Amino acid sequence: MEFVTQNIWLILLAAISGFMLLGGGGLFGRLSGVKQIGPQEAVLLFNHEDALVLDVREQSEWSDGHIAKARHIPLGQLKNRIADLEKYKGKPIVAVCRSGNRSGSACGLLKKAGFENLHNLAGGMIAWDQAGLPKEK
Repeated sequence: MEFVTQNIWLILLAAISGFMLLGGGGLFGRLSGVKQIGPQEAVLLFNHEDALVLDVREQSEWSDGHIAKARHIPLGQLKNRIADLEKYKGKPIVAVCRSGNRSGSACGLLKKAGFENLHNLAGGMIAWDQAGLPKEK
């Protein structure tokens, strides 16, 4: 019990980290206005709401295969190329990377630039591949 009282902040930090790793991070995504979606939800957005797929992976990853009709802007270039996306401001945007981390950062940049209908493909292209969905090269 003495250990707990002396290390309460460390224990709370570990608990919050565990919560985030187990999927609680989606809560923070919803609070920030960015929805975490799976591959099936992404397909529905593409097919029914004409969503833009924004692939923020590096060129080598893009060349290995990407979602059809995706727009490719590597995350490192996104800040300087946001103007290229202005015409999509009123449309849903689904950001994609390999695992969902870089695309989450991309959503944050877009949110700061005034984009509102943002979705992050949770699990990225790894989840897309696991769902058996098609890619093009």
